Amino acid sequence: MITENSMTVEKALEILKSYSCLEVKLVESEADKKELQTAIKQIVDLSEYENLGICADSLELAFQGLSSYLAALGYDNNLEMASLPPQEKAVYLKFNTQKQSHYLDSYDGDYRGVLISCQSEDDKIAGTYGYFPLDLF
Repeated sequence: MITENSMTVEKALEILKSYSCLEVKLVESEADKKELQTAIKQIVDLSEYENLGICADSLELAFQGLSSYLAALGYDNNLEMASLPPQEKAVYLKFNTQKQSHYLDSYDGDYRGVLISCQSEDDKIAGTYGYFPLDLF
C-alpha cells in the first residue's frame, strides 16, 4: 500500500489524471479511496493555491463536500452556509483557497463531484483534476 510519504509526484499525477476524463471514474474500493486522497493531498501541497469547483444536487451537499475537502487539505473554512443564498436546484460552488472567496450559481450539467484546479509555477503540477466524489474525505 502506498502511504503519503512514499508516493512519487509522478504516481500522484497519474492517479489524478485517471479521474480527469470525460467519463466519471468511480472509486471502487477503500484502497482506491486512500490512494486518491493521498494523491490529491500531495499535489495540493505542491501547488501555490487551488480553485475547488463543486457540482452537487443541492447547496447543502455542495457545502458539505467543500467543507470536507478544505478540512482534509488543511484549510480553514471561513465560508458559512447561512451566508449563501438559498438554491432550489443543482448548484456549482467555486472556492478559491488563496483569496478565501466563493462563487455560487445554479448548475444544469450532469456531472456531480469536485474539480480541483491547482495553480502552480510548475507546469507539471498546474492543471485541473477531477471529478472526484463529493464524499471522498
